[in-house]
Amino acid sequence: MQSSHHDPGFTVRLAESDAGRHDAGSPAGGSGRATAARGFRQRRRNRHGRGLRGEIMLPTLPGYRTRSDRFDDFVLDSAERLHDIWGKPLDGVRFAVDEIPPGLEQLVADRAPAPMGSYAPATADEGPVITLYRRVVEQACATREELQDLVHDVVVEYTAEMLGVPPESLDPVYRRRY
Repeated sequence: MQSSHHDPGFTVRLAESDAGRHDAGSPAGGSGRATAARGFRQRRRNRHGRGLRGEIMLPTLPGYRTRSDRFDDFVLDSAERLHDIWGKPLDGVRFAVDEIPPGLEQLVADRAPAPMGSYAPATADEGPVITLYRRVVEQACATREELQDLVHDVVVEYTAEMLGVPPESLDPVYRRRY
């Protein structure tokens, strides 16, 4: 599991499937072909003896970041905004991003709407966790601006649930950016 620590007060945790996606794997089944299991950066080759290829997309260009990286940034920005406004009550809260909610197949079979996030109260071992489901939130939006606004609203809603306050009192711009 990878985590990104920007402030000791809260954490953004990536899903297990995302953490494994970035690791270079070993050849599957002992076939001797490591190319299929390795990431793009490890697959580059020495074409025609002219040395390794350079970067296809420079880090300074917007296309360099993946959709999941941008989504993680949106969650982190919203969490930081709420932490700047509320401070101490949000210390120890972890914000997580998962691809899909658990039991999605059953929800679809029951024709129930998929949740955009969830809140898990604090346990004896760890603090409270607010999880956003990236694919569900992304499908509800048509543009990147709508996505950023919806991510912020979902973070505000579940943080308000955790604190027991109405979302409108938690952040003054909640649902006002549409």
